[in-house]
Amino acid sequence: MNGKERMMAAVRREKPDRVPVTIHQWQPFHLKYFMNGMPELEAFRTCGLDAAVTYYATDTPESENWRVSAVTVQRSGYVETQYTITTPEGVLTTAEGSNEMTTWVTDHLIKKKEDIYLLKKYQPIPVLRKKEAQAAYDALGGDGILRTFLCGKQGGCWQDACELYGAQNLILETFDDPDWVHEFLEILLDIRMKYIEQSLTGAPFDLVETGGGAASNTLISPAIHEEFCLPYDQKIHDALHSLGFPAVYHTCGGMSRITHLIRQNHCDASETLSPKGIGGDIGDDETARQVWRDLHPYVCLIGGMDQFNILQRGTKEEIEREVQRLFSIYGCDGGYIMSACDHFFHVPQENLKYFAQAAKSCRYE
Repeated sequence: MNGKERMMAAVRREKPDRVPVTIHQWQPFHLKYFMNGMPELEAFRTCGLDAAVTYYATDTPESENWRVSAVTVQRSGYVETQYTITTPEGVLTTAEGSNEMTTWVTDHLIKKKEDIYLLKKYQPIPVLRKKEAQAAYDALGGDGILRTFLCGKQGGCWQDACELYGAQNLILETFDDPDWVHEFLEILLDIRMKYIEQSLTGAPFDLVETGGGAASNTLISPAIHEEFCLPYDQKIHDALHSLGFPAVYHTCGGMSRITHLIRQNHCDASETLSPKGIGGDIGDDETARQVWRDLHPYVCLIGGMDQFNILQRGTKEEIEREVQRLFSIYGCDGGYIMSACDHFFHVPQENLKYFAQAAKSCRYE
């Protein structure tokens, strides 16, 4: 089997020739300082990993009703970009900080509840660069799969709303003004549904990532998840399925208390199986086995590898032992892609090669 065949067999909850092994996205910082600046596909090949390339590049149509200007300010240790968005009925402002490693929101876009109506009335729907996506798909060949996101800060409506309004603010509003939260989420859902129809129809993707860490039970209760995440996730996944795309639901954080909801949200795969050492809640083998029992009959599982304590700091022997442990728990019956749980920045190249090589010994009869 080649990488694409192997990974798609796992997504279908089948047994490939061996367990697929990959990472969750290369970061430009890591490629620059640890991979000699090589492109991400070359990095997958160099390390012997099955490729999981993420492509998301869009253009925002020009609109007199949604005019964006930006100013860049140098802060201590990072750069802040301040955006002003002018609409016929008001002005929105937001800002993002960025450094070599990442980008984060420093000023939320939605400051007053009525601001959501400016999004609804005036925000243009982004347009995917399909020709570039096709070129990325063609370049992959059989080496692996091409993933993508949905438009917005994050794939899921709840995560996007947290980025736009602030997670703490949004959680409080689920108690103080739940009708407004649902109205907000419906607006974000409508934007996604239009993007899916307009940009993903005929697009060359193998897997579409949805969800987000703000939906994990590390941040919100299962009750909030059930009311404010589940119904919107279901509609997104159904829309993706109508176009033939499988969906992977990303919960970078606690997921052991929402497995019953994940299996209801119509996704095809669930990630990231994060252990406690990196902010998840899978603390021991028994918890991991329970997550596997809860989800394995319904979805493919992706993740499990601690990218900091094992991949970054571990020895060759420690990496090999962890690979065998993960395979024995999550991979024994197929339907599993072994992967670093999430982003990393300082993992030695040799450790990634050890990771890939160890996983290649995890074969199915």
